[in-house]
Amino acid sequence: MEQEKLIFTTEDNEEIEFYVLEQTKLNGINYILVTDRDDDEAEALILKDISQEEDEDAIYDIVEDDNELKLIAKIFEETLDDIDIEM
Repeated sequence: MEQEKLIFTTEDNEEIEFYVLEQTKLNGINYILVTDRDDDEAEALILKDISQEEDEDAIYDIVEDDNELKLIAKIFEETLDDIDIEM
């Protein structure tokens, strides 16, 4: 099964392609689990949507708060049977 790909544009206008492994919503905030490689040993990032307006393009930032990161990682691990998230 082919994974959905998203192209992100950095603050420096560099385009980076990510594969979306899963997404979830918690307390009205969208989170996505992404990786830059399509293999079993790829490193992943958890990003959260920090957009202010629903009409604008989504703005994602890396989740850096340890408590938030652990909570969202646990949700993704429970949702995806074949994924083990190590921090």
